Amino acid sequence: MELTVLNSGSDANGYILQNESEAIVLECGCSLARCEEALGYNVGKVAGCLITHEHGDHSRFAAQYVKRMPLFATQGTLDALRLEQGSNATALQLKRTVQIGSFKVMPFATQHDAAQPCGYLIKHADFGLLLFATDTYYLRYTFAGLNYIMIECNYDQRILDENTRNGIVPMVVRERVQRSHMSCADCIKTLKANDLSQVKAIVLLHLSGNNSNADNFLERVKRNTGKHTIIAQKGVELEML
Repeated sequence: MELTVLNSGSDANGYILQNESEAIVLECGCSLARCEEALGYNVGKVAGCLITHEHGDHSRFAAQYVKRMPLFATQGTLDALRLEQGSNATALQLKRTVQIGSFKVMPFATQHDAAQPCGYLIKHADFGLLLFATDTYYLRYTFAGLNYIMIECNYDQRILDENTRNGIVPMVVRERVQRSHMSCADCIKTLKANDLSQVKAIVLLHLSGNNSNADNFLERVKRNTGKHTIIAQKGVELEML
């Protein structure tokens, strides 16, 4: 199984988990054309697209995707996107595992300023157990037996404070960032709260364009977890064994 990053950040988000015969898409904030290209134009192998919440950078192209592949999200997210069940869209119940192709998927609640945001635990024979958590300022749950982690690492508090003092980030934006996104420090706390004994790689998601430092975040997470860590950027690929 291979992870392909279509994009990760405030402008657009999209990720694909795929092997030769099957795929699952995470988010539909990137164009359908970009997604189809990364799939080698074999859209028929997509078991489903999982959406975490309705904000445009994660769901902007949902109306296009739903015509080409099954979409899955919470009922709150589907309602916010005005997608009706039965139109190739399925509502998921939090903390209830469903089978999507060969993928076992369990959504769980996240903390973000959206209708009913969620993260996902995804299990597959090719890679084991994956945690996918983006656009949340903390996780109320911990997880055992993880093999891969894709997690938000959005901002550094000192950089955010300095940008606010310098007028780069308005106070209202600063307050929203802190209420809806995960800082690097909190990302590290979250990772260390979980069982990392079987983790093979950590992928840092959704870094802020103004309020982050990719090299610093990478070094800090590596140092605190001892795990192989990469930054999710457009075109990045990771072999998941």
